[in-house]
Amino acid sequence: MPPYFGLKGGWLTFWVTVACATDMTLFGYDQGVFGGVIVTDDFLNTLGLAGPENTSLLGTVTAIYDVGCFFGACVAFWLGEKLGRKKTILVGTTIMTVGAILQISAYSVAQMITGRVIAGIGNGINTATAPVWQSETSTVKWRGKLVVIEMIMNIAGFSLSNWMTYGFSYTQGPISWRFPLAFQLVFMIILFSTVPWLPESPRWLIAHEEDDAAYQILADLENKDVDDPFILTQHKEIVYAVEYERKHGVGWMDLLRGRTGSQGGTCTIRRLLLGAGTQAMQQLAAINVTSYYLPTVLIKSVGLTNELARLLAACNSVSYLLFSLVAIPNVERWGRRRLMMYGAAGQCFCYLIITILLRYSVDPSIAAASQKNIAAASIAFFFLYYVFFGIGWQGVPWLYPVEINSLAMRTKGAAIGTASNWAFNFMVVEITPIGIQTLGWRFYIIWIIFNAAFVPIVYIFYPETADRSLEDIDRLYRENHDPFIYKYKEAISPHRPQGYVEYERDEVRRNSSIDPRMLRRAVGKTVSSQPEAELVEKV
Repeated sequence: MPPYFGLKGGWLTFWVTVACATDMTLFGYDQGVFGGVIVTDDFLNTLGLAGPENTSLLGTVTAIYDVGCFFGACVAFWLGEKLGRKKTILVGTTIMTVGAILQISAYSVAQMITGRVIAGIGNGINTATAPVWQSETSTVKWRGKLVVIEMIMNIAGFSLSNWMTYGFSYTQGPISWRFPLAFQLVFMIILFSTVPWLPESPRWLIAHEEDDAAYQILADLENKDVDDPFILTQHKEIVYAVEYERKHGVGWMDLLRGRTGSQGGTCTIRRLLLGAGTQAMQQLAAINVTSYYLPTVLIKSVGLTNELARLLAACNSVSYLLFSLVAIPNVERWGRRRLMMYGAAGQCFCYLIITILLRYSVDPSIAAASQKNIAAASIAFFFLYYVFFGIGWQGVPWLYPVEINSLAMRTKGAAIGTASNWAFNFMVVEITPIGIQTLGWRFYIIWIIFNAAFVPIVYIFYPETADRSLEDIDRLYRENHDPFIYKYKEAISPHRPQGYVEYERDEVRRNSSIDPRMLRRAVGKTVSSQPEAELVEKV
Protein backbone atom coordinates (compact mmCIF):
# COMPACT_ATOMS: atom_id res chain seq x y z
CA MET A 1 0.00 0.00 0.00
CA PRO A 2 1.40 3.46 -0.88
CA PRO A 3 2.22 5.78 2.06
CA TYR A 4 -0.61 7.91 3.45
CA PHE A 5 -3.10 5.68 1.53
CA GLY A 6 -1.93 7.37 -1.68
CA LEU A 7 -2.93 10.87 -0.54
CA LYS A 8 -0.86 13.81 -1.77
CA GLY A 9 -1.01 17.59 -1.98
CA GLY A 10 -4.15 19.22 -0.58
CA TRP A 11 -5.71 15.96 0.63
CA LEU A 12 -2.62 15.06 2.63
CA THR A 13 -2.57 18.53 4.20
CA PHE A 14 -6.29 18.13 4.89
CA TRP A 15 -5.75 15.01 6.98
CA VAL A 16 -2.87 16.58 8.92
CA THR A 17 -5.28 19.44 9.63
CA VAL A 18 -7.97 16.96 10.75
CA ALA A 19 -5.56 15.47 13.29
CA CYS A 20 -4.31 18.85 14.55
CA ALA A 21 -7.84 20.29 14.62
CA THR A 22 -9.07 17.29 16.62
CA ASP A 23 -6.30 17.93 19.12
CA MET A 24 -7.38 21.56 19.44
CA THR A 25 -11.08 20.59 19.62
CA LEU A 26 -10.20 18.38 22.57
CA PHE A 27 -8.32 21.32 24.10
CA GLY A 28 -11.37 23.58 23.70
CA TYR A 29 -13.73 20.94 25.05
CA ASP A 30 -11.58 20.52 28.16
CA GLN A 31 -11.51 24.30 28.66
CA GLY A 32 -15.29 24.62 28.61
CA VAL A 33 -16.58 21.42 30.15
CA PHE A 34 -15.40 22.07 33.69
CA GLY A 35 -17.16 25.44 33.82
CA GLY A 36 -20.46 23.56 33.50
CA VAL A 37 -19.40 20.74 35.79
CA ILE A 38 -18.53 22.98 38.77
CA VAL A 39 -22.08 24.38 38.97
CA THR A 40 -23.62 20.87 38.97
CA ASP A 41 -25.08 19.94 42.36
CA ASP A 42 -24.18 16.23 42.22
CA PHE A 43 -20.54 17.07 41.44
CA LEU A 44 -20.30 19.56 44.30
CA ASN A 45 -21.97 17.18 46.77
CA THR A 46 -20.00 14.09 45.69
CA LEU A 47 -16.64 15.84 46.07
CA GLY A 48 -17.69 17.92 49.11
CA LEU A 49 -17.18 21.26 47.35
CA ALA A 50 -20.60 22.84 47.97
CA GLY A 51 -20.85 26.15 49.84
CA PRO A 52 -19.05 29.53 49.76
CA GLU A 53 -16.40 28.30 52.20
CA ASN A 54 -15.09 26.02 49.41
CA THR A 55 -14.81 28.74 46.75
CA SER A 56 -11.02 28.87 46.96
CA LEU A 57 -10.65 25.06 46.83
CA LEU A 58 -13.03 24.89 43.86
CA GLY A 59 -10.87 27.45 42.07
CA THR A 60 -7.80 25.32 42.78
CA VAL A 61 -9.44 22.12 41.48
CA THR A 62 -10.33 24.00 38.29
CA ALA A 63 -7.00 25.78 37.87
CA ILE A 64 -4.74 22.83 38.75
CA TYR A 65 -5.37 21.52 35.22
CA ASP A 66 -3.35 24.49 33.94
CA VAL A 67 -0.41 23.55 36.18
CA GLY A 68 -0.33 20.16 34.45
CA CYS A 69 -0.55 21.89 31.07
CA PHE A 70 2.39 24.12 32.03
CA PHE A 71 4.62 21.16 32.88
CA GLY A 72 3.45 19.32 29.78
CA ALA A 73 4.45 22.26 27.61
CA CYS A 74 7.86 22.37 29.31
CA VAL A 75 8.35 18.66 28.59
CA ALA A 76 7.27 19.15 24.97
CA PHE A 77 10.31 21.22 23.96
CA TRP A 78 12.59 18.28 24.78
CA LEU A 79 10.22 15.51 23.73
CA GLY A 80 9.25 17.19 20.45
CA GLU A 81 12.84 17.44 19.29
CA LYS A 82 13.75 13.93 20.41
CA LEU A 83 10.72 11.95 19.17
CA GLY A 84 9.40 14.14 16.37
CA ARG A 85 6.02 15.85 16.10
CA LYS A 86 3.85 12.76 15.50
CA LYS A 87 5.15 10.55 18.31
CA THR A 88 5.03 13.45 20.74
CA ILE A 89 1.32 13.98 20.04
CA LEU A 90 0.66 10.26 20.53
CA VAL A 91 2.48 10.34 23.89
CA GLY A 92 0.47 13.40 24.94
CA THR A 93 -2.82 11.77 23.92
CA THR A 94 -1.99 8.62 25.89
CA ILE A 95 -1.30 10.69 29.01
CA MET A 96 -4.56 12.62 28.50
CA THR A 97 -6.49 9.35 28.28
CA VAL A 98 -5.20 8.27 31.69
CA GLY A 99 -6.11 11.66 33.18
CA ALA A 100 -9.60 11.58 31.66
CA ILE A 101 -10.34 8.14 33.12
CA LEU A 102 -9.25 9.31 36.58
CA GLN A 103 -11.57 12.34 36.37
CA ILE A 104 -14.54 10.34 35.11
CA SER A 105 -14.25 7.86 38.00
CA ALA A 106 -13.44 10.41 40.74
CA TYR A 107 -15.18 10.25 44.12
CA SER A 108 -12.74 12.49 45.99
CA VAL A 109 -11.06 15.85 45.52
CA ALA A 110 -7.64 14.15 45.60
CA GLN A 111 -8.47 11.85 42.68
CA MET A 112 -10.04 14.69 40.69
CA ILE A 113 -6.95 16.87 41.20
CA THR A 114 -4.67 13.97 40.19
CA GLY A 115 -6.72 13.33 37.08
CA ARG A 116 -6.73 16.99 36.10
CA VAL A 117 -2.97 17.35 36.56
CA ILE A 118 -2.26 14.24 34.46
CA ALA A 119 -4.72 15.28 31.74
CA GLY A 120 -3.15 18.73 31.79
CA ILE A 121 0.34 17.31 31.22
CA GLY A 122 -0.90 15.50 28.12
CA ASN A 123 -2.77 18.54 26.86
CA GLY A 124 0.27 20.76 27.42
CA ILE A 125 2.40 18.41 25.33
CA ASN A 126 -0.17 18.31 22.53
CA THR A 127 -0.95 22.02 22.40
CA ALA A 128 2.75 22.84 22.22
CA THR A 129 3.30 20.36 19.38
CA ALA A 130 0.24 20.40 17.10
CA PRO A 131 0.65 23.99 15.81
CA VAL A 132 4.31 23.29 15.04
CA TRP A 133 3.44 20.13 13.12
CA GLN A 134 0.70 21.93 11.19
CA SER A 135 2.93 24.89 10.29
CA GLU A 136 5.85 22.72 9.21
CA THR A 137 3.68 20.67 6.85
CA SER A 138 1.76 23.61 5.31
CA THR A 139 2.43 25.85 2.34
CA VAL A 140 2.97 29.58 2.91
CA LYS A 141 -0.44 30.61 1.57
CA TRP A 142 -2.29 28.11 3.79
CA ARG A 143 -0.17 28.08 6.97
CA GLY A 144 -1.90 30.95 8.75
CA LYS A 145 -5.38 29.90 7.69
CA LEU A 146 -4.91 26.31 8.81
CA VAL A 147 -3.59 27.20 12.26
CA VAL A 148 -6.50 29.65 12.68
CA ILE A 149 -8.88 26.88 11.58
CA GLU A 150 -7.37 24.71 14.32
CA MET A 151 -8.14 27.37 16.89
CA ILE A 152 -11.67 27.78 15.52
CA MET A 153 -12.08 24.06 16.13
CA ASN A 154 -10.86 24.84 19.65
CA ILE A 155 -13.86 27.17 19.92
CA ALA A 156 -16.09 24.45 18.42
CA GLY A 157 -14.95 22.12 21.20
CA PHE A 158 -15.62 24.85 23.74
CA SER A 159 -19.11 25.40 22.30
CA LEU A 160 -19.84 21.68 22.26
CA SER A 161 -18.86 21.39 25.93
CA ASN A 162 -21.20 24.25 26.87
CA TRP A 163 -24.16 22.65 25.11
CA MET A 164 -23.23 19.24 26.49
CA THR A 165 -23.21 20.45 30.11
CA TYR A 166 -26.38 22.51 29.51
CA GLY A 167 -28.23 19.49 28.13
CA PHE A 168 -27.05 17.20 30.93
CA SER A 169 -28.03 19.80 33.56
CA TYR A 170 -31.59 18.47 33.11
CA THR A 171 -30.49 14.99 34.22
CA GLN A 172 -30.07 13.82 37.79
CA GLY A 173 -27.21 12.04 39.54
CA PRO A 174 -23.62 11.29 38.44
CA ILE A 175 -24.40 11.16 34.70
CA SER A 176 -25.01 14.93 34.78
CA TRP A 177 -21.26 15.52 35.05
CA ARG A 178 -19.51 12.18 34.44
CA PHE A 179 -20.79 11.78 30.88
CA PRO A 180 -19.67 15.29 29.76
CA LEU A 181 -16.21 14.49 31.16
CA ALA A 182 -16.20 11.08 29.46
CA PHE A 183 -17.08 12.50 26.03
CA GLN A 184 -13.52 13.79 25.58
CA LEU A 185 -12.45 10.17 24.96
CA VAL A 186 -14.10 10.42 21.51
CA PHE A 187 -11.47 12.95 20.41
CA MET A 188 -8.66 10.79 21.76
CA ILE A 189 -9.88 7.84 19.67
CA ILE A 190 -9.82 10.03 16.55
CA LEU A 191 -6.23 11.09 17.31
CA PHE A 192 -5.09 7.49 17.78
CA SER A 193 -6.77 6.64 14.45
CA THR A 194 -5.19 9.40 12.33
CA VAL A 195 -1.81 10.55 13.65
CA PRO A 196 0.17 7.27 13.18
CA TRP A 197 -0.20 7.13 9.36
CA LEU A 198 0.35 10.85 8.60
CA PRO A 199 3.72 12.36 7.53
CA GLU A 200 6.35 13.63 9.93
CA SER A 201 7.48 17.24 9.68
CA PRO A 202 10.03 17.48 6.83
CA ARG A 203 11.81 20.28 8.69
CA TRP A 204 12.28 18.03 11.74
CA LEU A 205 13.56 15.23 9.49
CA ILE A 206 16.14 17.51 7.84
CA ALA A 207 17.32 18.75 11.23
CA HIS A 208 17.78 15.09 12.24
CA GLU A 209 19.65 14.10 9.08
CA GLU A 210 16.84 12.16 7.38
CA ASP A 211 17.02 14.03 4.08
CA ASP A 212 15.61 11.43 1.72
CA ALA A 213 12.44 11.05 3.77
CA ALA A 214 12.17 14.84 3.97
CA TYR A 215 12.51 15.19 0.18
CA GLN A 216 9.70 12.71 -0.37
CA ILE A 217 7.39 14.34 2.18
CA LEU A 218 8.02 17.82 0.76
CA ALA A 219 7.18 16.46 -2.69
CA ASP A 220 4.05 14.66 -1.43
CA LEU A 221 2.79 17.74 0.41
CA GLU A 222 3.21 19.86 -2.73
CA ASN A 223 2.08 17.02 -5.05
CA LYS A 224 5.27 17.39 -7.09
CA ASP A 225 8.16 15.18 -8.14
CA VAL A 226 11.11 14.95 -5.74
CA ASP A 227 13.36 16.43 -8.45
CA ASP A 228 11.09 19.41 -9.10
CA PRO A 229 13.06 22.72 -8.87
CA PHE A 230 10.58 24.10 -6.33
CA ILE A 231 11.13 21.11 -4.01
CA LEU A 232 14.90 21.42 -4.39
CA THR A 233 14.72 25.15 -3.57
CA GLN A 234 12.49 24.54 -0.55
CA HIS A 235 14.81 21.82 0.74
CA LYS A 236 17.87 24.01 0.23
CA GLU A 237 16.36 26.90 2.19
CA ILE A 238 15.51 24.61 5.11
CA VAL A 239 19.01 23.12 5.12
CA TYR A 240 20.55 26.58 5.07
CA ALA A 241 18.37 27.64 8.01
CA VAL A 242 19.44 24.52 9.94
CA GLU A 243 23.12 25.16 9.26
CA TYR A 244 22.91 28.86 10.10
CA GLU A 245 21.15 28.13 13.38
CA ARG A 246 23.72 25.49 14.30
CA LYS A 247 26.50 28.03 13.82
CA HIS A 248 24.76 31.03 15.39
CA GLY A 249 22.16 29.54 17.71
CA VAL A 250 22.25 29.93 21.49
CA GLY A 251 22.24 27.01 23.93
CA TRP A 252 19.75 26.63 26.76
CA MET A 253 22.25 27.47 29.48
CA ASP A 254 23.22 30.64 27.66
CA LEU A 255 19.56 31.52 27.22
CA LEU A 256 18.93 31.07 30.94
CA ARG A 257 21.92 33.31 31.70
CA GLY A 258 20.83 35.89 29.12
CA ARG A 259 23.97 35.36 27.02
CA THR A 260 24.19 35.51 23.26
CA GLY A 261 27.74 36.81 22.77
CA SER A 262 29.10 36.61 19.25
CA GLN A 263 26.45 34.01 18.38
CA GLY A 264 23.48 36.37 18.71
CA GLY A 265 22.96 36.73 14.98
CA THR A 266 19.53 35.09 15.03
CA CYS A 267 18.08 37.29 17.85
CA THR A 268 17.11 34.07 19.62
CA ILE A 269 16.10 35.49 23.00
CA ARG A 270 14.05 38.32 21.52
CA ARG A 271 12.18 35.92 19.24
CA LEU A 272 11.45 33.58 22.15
CA LEU A 273 10.10 36.50 24.20
CA LEU A 274 7.95 37.77 21.34
CA GLY A 275 6.41 34.33 20.82
CA ALA A 276 5.85 33.74 24.53
CA GLY A 277 4.51 37.28 24.82
CA THR A 278 1.58 36.62 22.49
CA GLN A 279 0.56 33.63 24.61
CA ALA A 280 0.88 35.58 27.85
CA MET A 281 -1.14 38.48 26.42
CA GLN A 282 -3.86 36.08 25.28
CA GLN A 283 -4.41 34.99 28.88
CA LEU A 284 -4.05 38.49 30.36
CA ALA A 285 -6.78 39.59 27.94
CA ALA A 286 -9.05 37.70 30.41
CA ILE A 287 -10.51 35.13 28.04
CA ASN A 288 -10.48 32.47 30.75
CA VAL A 289 -12.26 34.69 33.25
CA THR A 290 -15.25 33.82 31.10
CA SER A 291 -14.22 30.59 29.31
CA TYR A 292 -13.88 28.67 32.58
CA TYR A 293 -16.35 30.65 34.64
CA LEU A 294 -18.97 32.31 32.40
CA PRO A 295 -21.89 30.57 34.17
CA THR A 296 -20.33 31.59 37.51
CA VAL A 297 -19.77 35.18 36.30
CA LEU A 298 -23.37 35.46 35.08
CA ILE A 299 -24.74 34.01 38.32
CA LYS A 300 -22.59 35.98 40.81
CA SER A 301 -21.81 39.23 38.94
CA VAL A 302 -24.99 39.63 36.86
CA GLY A 303 -27.45 37.81 39.15
CA LEU A 304 -28.91 35.27 36.70
CA THR A 305 -30.39 31.88 37.60
CA ASN A 306 -28.28 28.75 37.12
CA GLU A 307 -30.38 27.54 34.18
CA LEU A 308 -30.37 30.88 32.35
CA ALA A 309 -26.64 31.35 32.96
CA ARG A 310 -25.91 27.94 31.42
CA LEU A 311 -28.13 28.68 28.42
CA LEU A 312 -26.53 32.06 27.75
CA ALA A 313 -23.04 30.56 28.09
CA ALA A 314 -23.96 27.97 25.46
CA CYS A 315 -25.48 30.60 23.14
CA ASN A 316 -22.41 32.80 23.60
CA SER A 317 -20.16 29.92 22.53
CA VAL A 318 -22.03 29.69 19.21
CA SER A 319 -21.64 33.44 18.65
CA TYR A 320 -17.95 33.10 19.54
CA LEU A 321 -17.55 30.29 16.99
CA LEU A 322 -19.34 32.13 14.17
CA PHE A 323 -17.43 35.39 14.53
CA SER A 324 -14.09 33.61 14.83
CA LEU A 325 -14.64 32.45 11.23
CA VAL A 326 -13.92 36.05 10.19
CA ALA A 327 -10.25 35.43 10.99
CA ILE A 328 -9.82 32.65 8.40
CA PRO A 329 -9.81 34.82 5.23
CA ASN A 330 -8.31 37.82 7.01
CA VAL A 331 -5.38 36.38 8.97
CA GLU A 332 -3.27 36.69 5.80
CA ARG A 333 -5.05 39.73 4.32
CA TRP A 334 -4.96 41.93 7.43
CA GLY A 335 -1.88 40.34 8.98
CA ARG A 336 -1.13 39.17 12.52
CA ARG A 337 -0.32 42.65 13.88
CA ARG A 338 -3.59 44.30 12.88
CA LEU A 339 -5.71 41.44 14.16
CA MET A 340 -4.01 41.59 17.56
CA MET A 341 -4.17 45.40 17.84
CA TYR A 342 -7.79 45.75 16.73
CA GLY A 343 -8.80 42.81 18.92
CA ALA A 344 -7.12 44.23 22.04
CA ALA A 345 -8.73 47.66 21.48
CA GLY A 346 -12.17 46.07 21.16
CA GLN A 347 -11.66 43.88 24.24
CA CYS A 348 -10.59 46.92 26.27
CA PHE A 349 -13.77 48.74 25.23
CA CYS A 350 -15.97 45.78 26.21
CA TYR A 351 -14.47 45.40 29.69
CA LEU A 352 -14.71 49.15 30.21
CA ILE A 353 -18.46 49.10 29.55
CA ILE A 354 -18.93 45.89 31.59
CA THR A 355 -17.16 47.49 34.56
CA ILE A 356 -19.25 50.67 34.35
CA LEU A 357 -22.52 48.72 34.11
CA LEU A 358 -21.68 46.37 36.99
CA ARG A 359 -20.58 49.35 39.09
CA TYR A 360 -23.98 51.01 38.76
CA SER A 361 -25.84 47.70 39.15
CA VAL A 362 -24.84 47.76 42.84
CA ASP A 363 -25.32 51.49 43.41
CA PRO A 364 -27.68 51.79 46.43
CA SER A 365 -29.06 55.08 45.09
CA ILE A 366 -30.58 53.23 42.10
CA ALA A 367 -33.84 51.29 42.40
CA ALA A 368 -33.54 47.50 42.62
CA ALA A 369 -35.43 46.91 39.35
CA SER A 370 -33.13 49.32 37.52
CA GLN A 371 -30.06 47.70 39.07
CA LYS A 372 -31.13 44.36 37.62
CA ASN A 373 -31.66 45.85 34.17
CA ILE A 374 -28.27 47.58 34.24
CA ALA A 375 -26.55 44.31 35.20
CA ALA A 376 -28.41 42.48 32.42
CA ALA A 377 -27.16 45.06 29.89
CA SER A 378 -23.59 43.90 30.58
CA ILE A 379 -24.39 40.50 29.04
CA ALA A 380 -24.32 42.06 25.55
CA PHE A 381 -20.75 43.24 26.13
CA PHE A 382 -19.63 39.83 27.39
CA PHE A 383 -20.91 38.53 24.04
CA LEU A 384 -19.19 41.36 22.14
CA TYR A 385 -15.92 40.66 23.97
CA TYR A 386 -15.94 37.16 22.50
CA VAL A 387 -16.47 38.62 19.02
CA PHE A 388 -13.28 40.71 19.27
CA PHE A 389 -11.32 37.92 20.92
CA GLY A 390 -12.42 35.32 18.38
CA ILE A 391 -11.33 37.50 15.46
CA GLY A 392 -8.10 38.89 16.89
CA TRP A 393 -6.66 36.78 19.70
CA GLN A 394 -7.95 33.23 19.49
CA GLY A 395 -5.67 31.90 16.74
CA VAL A 396 -2.77 34.31 16.27
CA PRO A 397 -1.03 33.70 19.65
CA TRP A 398 -0.79 29.98 18.82
CA LEU A 399 0.48 30.66 15.31
CA TYR A 400 2.98 33.42 16.11
CA PRO A 401 5.50 31.47 18.28
CA VAL A 402 5.78 28.86 15.53
CA GLU A 403 6.42 31.50 12.88
CA ILE A 404 8.70 33.89 14.75
CA ASN A 405 11.21 31.33 16.05
CA SER A 406 13.99 29.76 13.99
CA LEU A 407 13.86 26.10 12.95
CA ALA A 408 16.22 24.93 15.71
CA MET A 409 14.25 26.89 18.32
CA ARG A 410 10.77 26.30 16.86
CA THR A 411 9.78 23.42 19.12
CA LYS A 412 11.42 25.09 22.11
CA GLY A 413 9.80 28.43 21.23
CA ALA A 414 6.36 26.87 20.84
CA ALA A 415 6.82 25.00 24.12
CA ILE A 416 7.94 28.14 25.98
CA GLY A 417 5.02 30.05 24.45
CA THR A 418 2.55 27.36 25.46
CA ALA A 419 4.09 27.13 28.93
CA SER A 420 3.67 30.88 29.40
CA ASN A 421 0.07 30.55 28.22
CA TRP A 422 -0.65 27.90 30.83
CA ALA A 423 1.23 29.72 33.60
CA PHE A 424 -0.84 32.88 33.11
CA ASN A 425 -3.92 30.76 32.50
CA PHE A 426 -3.46 29.19 35.93
CA MET A 427 -3.05 32.59 37.55
CA VAL A 428 -6.22 33.96 35.95
CA VAL A 429 -8.33 30.86 36.64
CA GLU A 430 -7.06 30.61 40.24
CA ILE A 431 -7.87 34.22 41.17
CA THR A 432 -11.18 34.64 39.32
CA PRO A 433 -13.65 33.00 41.79
CA ILE A 434 -12.15 34.71 44.83
CA GLY A 435 -11.65 37.96 42.86
CA ILE A 436 -15.32 38.14 41.90
CA GLN A 437 -16.36 37.24 45.46
CA THR A 438 -14.17 39.88 47.20
CA LEU A 439 -13.71 42.70 44.64
CA GLY A 440 -17.01 42.57 42.77
CA TRP A 441 -17.10 44.98 39.80
CA ARG A 442 -13.58 46.30 40.59
CA PHE A 443 -12.14 42.93 39.53
CA TYR A 444 -12.77 43.79 35.87
CA ILE A 445 -10.65 46.97 35.96
CA ILE A 446 -7.56 44.74 35.83
CA TRP A 447 -8.50 43.48 32.37
CA ILE A 448 -9.22 46.97 31.03
CA ILE A 449 -5.64 48.00 31.82
CA PHE A 450 -4.05 44.90 30.33
CA ASN A 451 -5.99 45.05 27.06
CA ALA A 452 -5.24 48.76 26.63
CA ALA A 453 -1.50 48.09 27.06
CA PHE A 454 -1.39 45.40 24.37
CA VAL A 455 -2.10 47.80 21.50
CA PRO A 456 1.17 49.82 21.73
CA ILE A 457 3.19 46.72 22.67
CA VAL A 458 2.18 44.90 19.48
CA TYR A 459 2.62 48.03 17.35
CA ILE A 460 6.16 48.79 18.56
CA PHE A 461 7.78 45.37 18.97
CA TYR A 462 6.03 42.75 16.83
CA PRO A 463 7.04 42.14 13.17
CA GLU A 464 4.50 40.90 10.66
CA THR A 465 4.73 37.19 9.78
CA ALA A 466 1.82 36.96 7.33
CA ASP A 467 2.61 36.00 3.72
CA ARG A 468 6.18 35.02 4.65
CA SER A 469 7.86 31.64 4.50
CA LEU A 470 9.35 30.43 7.77
CA GLU A 471 12.77 31.00 6.20
CA ASP A 472 11.83 34.63 5.40
CA ILE A 473 11.57 35.30 9.13
CA ASP A 474 15.07 33.89 9.67
CA ARG A 475 16.35 36.22 6.96
CA LEU A 476 14.64 39.23 8.60
CA TYR A 477 16.45 38.60 11.88
CA ARG A 478 19.79 37.97 10.23
CA GLU A 479 19.56 41.36 8.53
CA ASN A 480 17.78 43.47 11.18
CA HIS A 481 18.60 43.45 14.92
CA ASP A 482 16.63 46.56 15.96
CA PRO A 483 13.95 45.63 18.54
CA PHE A 484 11.78 48.65 17.60
CA ILE A 485 10.39 46.96 14.55
CA TYR A 486 7.65 49.51 13.78
CA LYS A 487 10.23 51.75 12.09
CA TYR A 488 10.78 49.31 9.21
CA LYS A 489 8.10 49.08 6.53
CA GLU A 490 9.24 45.71 5.18
CA ALA A 491 8.98 44.25 8.71
CA ILE A 492 5.40 45.39 9.40
CA SER A 493 3.77 45.12 5.96
CA PRO A 494 1.07 42.41 5.72
CA HIS A 495 2.45 41.60 2.26
CA ARG A 496 5.64 39.70 1.54
CA PRO A 497 8.53 42.08 0.73
CA GLN A 498 9.29 42.16 -2.97
CA GLY A 499 12.95 41.39 -2.32
CA TYR A 500 12.02 38.03 -0.77
CA VAL A 501 9.73 37.20 -3.71
CA GLU A 502 12.42 37.98 -6.26
CA TYR A 503 15.05 36.00 -4.35
CA GLU A 504 12.86 32.87 -4.27
CA ARG A 505 11.99 33.26 -7.97
CA ASP A 506 15.68 33.51 -8.88
CA GLU A 507 16.52 30.45 -6.78
CA VAL A 508 13.81 28.34 -8.44
CA ARG A 509 15.01 29.44 -11.87
CA ARG A 510 18.59 28.69 -10.90
CA ASN A 511 17.83 25.23 -9.53
CA SER A 512 15.83 24.30 -12.62
CA SER A 513 19.08 24.31 -14.58
CA ILE A 514 20.99 22.09 -12.13
CA ASP A 515 21.11 18.31 -12.18
CA PRO A 516 18.92 17.29 -9.20
CA ARG A 517 21.24 14.40 -8.40
CA MET A 518 23.98 16.87 -7.57
CA LEU A 519 21.79 18.50 -4.94
CA ARG A 520 20.08 15.50 -3.40
CA ARG A 521 21.93 13.62 -0.72
CA ALA A 522 22.32 9.86 -0.85
CA VAL A 523 20.52 7.64 1.62
CA GLY A 524 22.28 7.53 4.97
CA LYS A 525 24.27 10.73 4.45
CA THR A 526 24.19 13.27 7.22
CA VAL A 527 23.38 16.93 6.79
CA SER A 528 26.52 18.51 5.46
CA SER A 529 28.32 21.03 7.57
CA GLN A 530 28.57 23.04 4.36
CA PRO A 531 25.41 25.01 3.45
CA GLU A 532 23.83 23.88 0.20
CA ALA A 533 24.12 27.43 -1.09
CA GLU A 534 27.88 26.77 -1.31
CA LEU A 535 27.27 23.39 -2.90
CA VAL A 536 25.19 25.01 -5.64
CA GLU A 537 27.99 27.45 -6.33
CA LYS A 538 30.35 24.53 -6.92
CA VAL A 539 27.86 22.76 -9.15
